[in-house]
Parts: sequence; structure tokens; C-alpha cells
Amino acid sequence: MRIESVIIENIRSHVKTTVRFSKGFNCLVGGLGAGKTSILYAIDFALFGEPLGRSYDYLLREGANYGKVILKFVEGGKEYAIWRGLRRRGDKISHDPELLKLFEGSKLIAETKNEAVIEQLKSITGLDKDIFRNIVWIRQERLKEILDMAPSDRQRVLDQLFGISDYETSWANIRSIQKWYESELENLSKDPEVVGAREVRERYDEAVRELVTKEAEIEDAKKRLAEAEAKLRETSARLGELMELRRRSDELRAKEMELKSRISALENVYMRLMSDVKERKRKISELEGRLETLLSQEGIFRRRLTELGFQADMTLQSLQAYINAIVGQISSIRGEEEGVRSEIKRISQRLSSLAMENKCPLCLQPLPPEYKEGLMKRFYDEIANYKQQLNELDKNAKELERLRSTLFTIFSSLQSIIPKREEIVRQIEDEKKALNKIVEEMRVKEIELNEVRRQLEETLSMIAGFDYSALEEAQKRYNEAFEEYSNIKSRVQILETQRSEIVNRLNNLKWRLDMAQKKMERLEKVKRILTFIEEARTAYRSIQPRIRSDFVKYLEKLVQQILDELMGPEKPPLSVSIDESYTPIMRGEEGYERGAHNLSGGERTFLAIAYRLGVGQIIMHLKSGRGLSILILDEPTESLGREDGSIDKLAEMLSRLKSIEQIIAVTHSEAFAEKADYVIRVDKREGRSIIVEEALG
Repeated sequence: MRIESVIIENIRSHVKTTVRFSKGFNCLVGGLGAGKTSILYAIDFALFGEPLGRSYDYLLREGANYGKVILKFVEGGKEYAIWRGLRRRGDKISHDPELLKLFEGSKLIAETKNEAVIEQLKSITGLDKDIFRNIVWIRQERLKEILDMAPSDRQRVLDQLFGISDYETSWANIRSIQKWYESELENLSKDPEVVGAREVRERYDEAVRELVTKEAEIEDAKKRLAEAEAKLRETSARLGELMELRRRSDELRAKEMELKSRISALENVYMRLMSDVKERKRKISELEGRLETLLSQEGIFRRRLTELGFQADMTLQSLQAYINAIVGQISSIRGEEEGVRSEIKRISQRLSSLAMENKCPLCLQPLPPEYKEGLMKRFYDEIANYKQQLNELDKNAKELERLRSTLFTIFSSLQSIIPKREEIVRQIEDEKKALNKIVEEMRVKEIELNEVRRQLEETLSMIAGFDYSALEEAQKRYNEAFEEYSNIKSRVQILETQRSEIVNRLNNLKWRLDMAQKKMERLEKVKRILTFIEEARTAYRSIQPRIRSDFVKYLEKLVQQILDELMGPEKPPLSVSIDESYTPIMRGEEGYERGAHNLSGGERTFLAIAYRLGVGQIIMHLKSGRGLSILILDEPTESLGREDGSIDKLAEMLSRLKSIEQIIAVTHSEAFAEKADYVIRVDKREGRSIIVEEALG
């Protein structure tokens, strides 16, 4: 794995910073508090998303509501990028899953869920959180931590890292298992079922013999039960047939009562209908008499119409119209009479005037006597004519009035007779219809009555054919067969209950035998397991030193190779040996051996780097099958001085370390940075960290 760049936004003192890295030895240099280590914190957060402590308070910039880190790296020739974010909600800072993404090139391969991203990351790089934080990233003041440990602590820690302590743990854990099996062996040896297995076997065999005897008794009883059951079925069938006949007889008797009841009801209905017929006929006869009287009266008035010159079948409407016409004529004549009387009165007035004066009543001129007499004579003649006309009009009016009176009398009489006659005709028709309906109903009831009487005769005939004595005999035989069957069945049930008790006893004894057998088998198995456990514990105890010895040899070889690479060919060689507690011992040109505590500050630093790299290579190979390709150092120059050149030596050694593809070191030492392949200068201005220079060393 090689980191190409990291983009930081609102992380500690960084507001928005982009840091690029190269292959080889990269050095982040700057003053105290400039924000160098913050870049390492950002890389750790981008890779794993988990805080170094309990919260993210150390990571998010004060006053910022969100933070973001984008880490780009190369692995196996492919480019990858991880995006992560932080978000402040109230007084709590949390990981922002919405921003979490893992890209391979431009392809999104995981997002949202941290577990999925970490799983993909481990598959790609072979790194997990523990390897990165304990091996790849050597934090400030922890470079020499392993060297400063007591030998026993160092052996315990490295045994755990290499997995050797698992054998010790297994050896101890197996002892508790061994004790458990020893306890089980003791319990099984004293178990009552195991001890009393022979007695249970004897009781089981005795129960088997009892079961065989009981099965024979049951077989014999079942044969007798089958015979009794057959006899019971036969008598039951015969009894059933007779009971069916009895049921049919009872049904027939019920039917007899029903038919008699129906006959009585039908006869009552028939008698009621006959009474209704008589009543209807009487009523029709009465109505026909009334109709005849009305027709006679109507005939008299019709003949009177004929005598008056009218048609006998003249309708009331026509007669009414004719009477109205006569009334009109009379009214017209009376009008003419009034007119004639008015004329007579007018002429009489003229005569009176003419008789008193000799003047013309019209022009008031004096009249001669001859002309006056002639005029008066003419007036008298007109009065006589008008009176004659008045007499004729009065005569005509009186004749018309007599005709009107006669016709009105006929009209009034017919107007009273005709509706009565029509109503009686309608009533006669209704009565005849009702009579016909009753007659038809009587005919139907008579047919039904005859049919019911026929059914009653048949029913009585069938009832007479039933023999009750046969039913009593069949009932007696059935009762005897049922009693015999019940006794045998009860005997079979008792025997089966006894057999069930024996079977239950057998099952219980069988279960106890099986349990005893299983426990005896378990007893033998536990003995074999205890033998195996003892052999396994012996093997675990003997294999642990051998495996540790192999790791020590491999670690010694790796540390020596790294030391040789760090020192270079021009430097005097340093040889290292490592004992069983993983304690390194340095040997100089003179052949003197010195422990880590007796080395100079620079030598201890060189040894610590070589030792940590050797341990890291082994762990990476063990856990991922890959070598260590990246190393991150936070202030590795601690306790080193410029005066003795130890800082320069450390920088030169790291620059020569080509077995590690990329080294990222944080330092405040300019002398250390001068030896780096790529220098990144970090400064802090107005509370914000910035990259002021990136250059090749």
C-alpha cells in the first residue's frame, strides 16, 4: 500500500488542506503544534473510521459542524480512494455514514456501512486497525516501547502477536476440560444405572416373558370377541330390520292420524262450500228479481218515449240534450212575448196621446180629423195583431213546457233506474263468478277427499300386516348378544390395559438399559478422551518452545537484514542476536555484546526501528500473507541530538531503507528532513494549519 494524497477539511487545526506523498522517504516537518500529527490522525480516521479514544472530540475542528477526509492510495497497481466525514449534532460528534465511500478508480465498491468498507480495505491491503496502529503507525514515544519492556513482558506480548500464546492458552484451557471429563468419569463410574445394569436386564427379560403370555391371552379373547361381534351384528341387523318396520308402522299410524285429520278438514271445507253455493244461488235469484222489476219500470218509460215520438233506446245524454234544447226554445218564446208586450204598450201610449190631442205623436203637428181617425184605426189593428201573436207564442210555450215536464220526468226516472240496473247486473255477474269458483273448488276438494280416503285405506291395510311379537323376540336375542359382546370386550380391554402396563414397564426398563448402555459407552469414550487430552496437553507444552524458537530465528534474521540495510556498506557492521524472550543483544566489531539498555541513544533508535520492522513483517505475513510496505513514524528523533549526528544518521538510514515502499515521518527537525526524498512543510497561521512548501529532498 502507498498513500498518494490526503484531503483534510475541518480536522483539528486544518480548515482545508491537501497533502501529497511520494514513494520512498516522506517527511512532514514543522514547528510544535503546526498540525503535523493531525495529518496522521486524519489518515487513521480515513482508513478505519474509529476514534483513538472514546469519542471524536480530538479530531473535529472546534466550531465546525462537519469534517471530511479523502485518502487516495495505490495497491497492486490500482488507485483507490476512501471518503469519510464527521458531523456535530448538538454536543455530540459522530461518524457521518452518508459520506462514507470506497472507490476503485471511479467505481464505487462500498458505501454507507463501515463494516463493508473495512472488510474491502482489508481484502485490498491486508491491513486492519490493530496492525495499522500497532505495527505500521509508530506513534510518538512508542518506538522503543518493546525494547524497554522486561523480558517476560516482551515474551508475553510477542507470543500474543505471533499467536504462540494461543498454545499456552489452549494448554491451560484444556486442563479445565480435563477436570470436567475426570469429574464426568467419576460420576459415570458411580452412576446407579451403570452399576445396576444387570438387575435391570433381568427385570426386562421377565417382563418380556409376561408380555408373550399376555399377548396369547389377548389373541384368544379377540377371537371370542370377533365371534361375539359377528353374532351381535347379525342380531343387530335383524333387530334393525324389525325396528325399521316398527318405525314404518309408527310412521303409518302417524300418517293414519294425519289422513283422518285431513279427511275431517276436507269434509268441513266441502260442507262450507256447499253452504256458500246455496247462499250464492239465493242471492243471484234475489238480484235477478230486482233486475226484472227495474227492467219492467225502464220499459214503461221507454215506451212513453216512443209515444212521444222518440227512439226507445235513446240514451240519457241525448235525452238531457233534447230537454236542454226545449228549455232554450221556451226561453226564446218568452223573450218574444216580452217584445210583443212592449210594442203593444208603446202603441197604446200613442193612442192615448192621439185621443187627447190633435197632434202627431211623432212630429207634434196638428192633424186633420180624417187623418187622426185613420191613424188611430191603424194603431188598433196593430194592437190586435200583436195580441193574436202573443196568444200563439203563449200557446207554443205551454206546449213545450208540458213536453219538457214529461221528458224530465222520464229522464229523472231513467237516471235513477239505469245505474241500479247496471249495478245489479254487475253484482249478478260477480256472484256467478264466485259461484263458479266455489263449484270448481268443491270439485277439487272432492277429488282430494277421495284420494285421501284411498290413502287411508292403504295405510290401514299396511298397519294390519305388522307383527309386534317378532320384534320382541329380536330385541331379546340382541340384548343377549350385546351382553356377551360387552363382557368379552371388557375382558379384552382389561388384558390390553395389562399389556400396556407391561409394555410401559418394558419401555421404561429398555430406556434405563439404553441409558445405562449410553453411559457405559460414554464412560469408555470419556476414558479415551482423557487419554487424548493428556497427550494433547503434553504436545501443546512441548510444541510452544519449538515454535517460539523458529520465530526467534526468523525475527533475528529479519532484524539483521534491516540493520544491514539501515547501516549501509560503508558503516561498520552491527550484528544482533535474539534470545528466547525476544530480547535483542548487539555485538560490535570487537565482539562485545550489549543489551538494548547499554546502547547509545542513536543505536537504541536504530535497533528499535529494525526490531519494529522485523516484528511488523512477521505479523503482516502471518495475518495477510503480505509484506510490510508502509511505515509511519511520529517524531522518531525523540531523545536524539544534532551534536552527535544521531539525527542525521537516523535520516540517512531511513532513506536507505528500500524494503519499505513508503515511509512517512513527522518531525520538527530540519536536519532530519534534509535527508528525506520528499519534504512537506507544515505551518500554522492565525490558528489554521497550511502546507507552505512541498519539495523533493
